[in-house]
Amino acid sequence: MVDHRKLANAFKALSHPNRLQIYLEIMERRTLSSQALAGCALTDFINSLNVGAPTVSHHIKELVNAELIRVERNGKFLTCYLNESMCDYLHRFFRPDMIPTRQEVNE
Repeated sequence: MVDHRKLANAFKALSHPNRLQIYLEIMERRTLSSQALAGCALTDFINSLNVGAPTVSHHIKELVNAELIRVERNGKFLTCYLNESMCDYLHRFFRPDMIPTRQEVNE
């Protein structure tokens, strides 16, 4: 069954270009072989987006609220990781053989 609210929150969060870029950077890091390198530090986004820390923090918060990413604190440093369950959920949604029927959408 498709959770419309969950999808809408994810799409809304990803509709902002900076949040989309953050999400894509985290996805790229996930492909690295070492789990230790799979996350992105908050400072990575400050440098790549060329925006201030408060703005990046806001975008991170929106992505966390949409369950797209998770954040781990190590002392004063934050590292962002992809929320694998949401990534799988979105992947299943976009697979052509998994597109919901009109009846499933209306349920």
